[in-house]
Amino acid sequence: MQILEKTGICSQITFGRYMRRGRRLAEDPKLFIQDLQFKKVPVRVYQPKAPSDGRRRGIIFFHGGGWVFGSLDTYEKVCRYISRESESVVVSVEYRLAPEHKYPAAYEDCLHATVHFMKNLEHYGVDPARIIVSGDSAGGNLAAAVSQTLASRPDLPKLRAQILIYPGLQALDFNLPSYQQNRGVPLLFRERAAFFALQYLNGDASHVEEVLEGSHIPADIRLKYRKWVSPDNIPEQFKVRGYKPHVPHEFKAEVFEKAKESLSPTCYNVLRDDGLLYKKRLEDNGVPVTWYHLEDGFHGIISLHDYGGFSFPAGKRGLDSIVNFIKGLY
Repeated sequence: MQILEKTGICSQITFGRYMRRGRRLAEDPKLFIQDLQFKKVPVRVYQPKAPSDGRRRGIIFFHGGGWVFGSLDTYEKVCRYISRESESVVVSVEYRLAPEHKYPAAYEDCLHATVHFMKNLEHYGVDPARIIVSGDSAGGNLAAAVSQTLASRPDLPKLRAQILIYPGLQALDFNLPSYQQNRGVPLLFRERAAFFALQYLNGDASHVEEVLEGSHIPADIRLKYRKWVSPDNIPEQFKVRGYKPHVPHEFKAEVFEKAKESLSPTCYNVLRDDGLLYKKRLEDNGVPVTWYHLEDGFHGIISLHDYGGFSFPAGKRGLDSIVNFIKGLY
């Protein structure tokens, strides 16, 4: 992709969007699917055609793609599968993308679409006691941010659950064990994680290297968040393969100015250890957590469970674990 950009053919982001554009599939005999707008935000609603004994679960889904890529079509198969197999109403949200639309545009779109849906549940036959927000990668970030915001909204139904699929949830430390161990593993390289985060925050990824080395966080803020974001909170079983403690480089105020929005309660950032750290934080605050680890999985595998004739068994297992979790929510 960098070759295309350097030769002036097209930008990395344009090429990436083209490759990830997805396509609208043929009609699904088991689902009623329609494209709508919730508060001017494009959404795609999936409703099972089969009769239901009562109101269904409602699932709001935010797609991944580093806040830069992805669309309703990209996640068409995933959303159809979840809706069909869990017999739930699924709302897939097409939020605005960076760098054209910087933070908090994506978050605001997801929040507005979710609130609109929650205020119109009766129209879709959804049980207000069984509403779930979900998403993968950057979408998991957005789901966590929306969940935290809605927790303080007494005028809306209380969320039943959030489903975060390899979510990006922090930008303090890009040298946690999983970032070191999987730095060169497709589909999300360590450098790409920081690149996407900076594109989302301010549309400028010129300080990627400084962020990777930790120059973007002042010592006092790093100390403040160490209780939550620290390799010490990662189980030892995930540190045995190629992890070395990292000493952050000297703090640079100009880099902090570019990345400081990453410390906002509604903005988090990427990978396995992000999920583990968030899991611990939720449990420490008395929130029940169900954790499912795909030992043979990789970042993005859920959306590739059935891709262009290729089939990844781990992706199918991951999707089935999500469906089983949803069906277990009463």
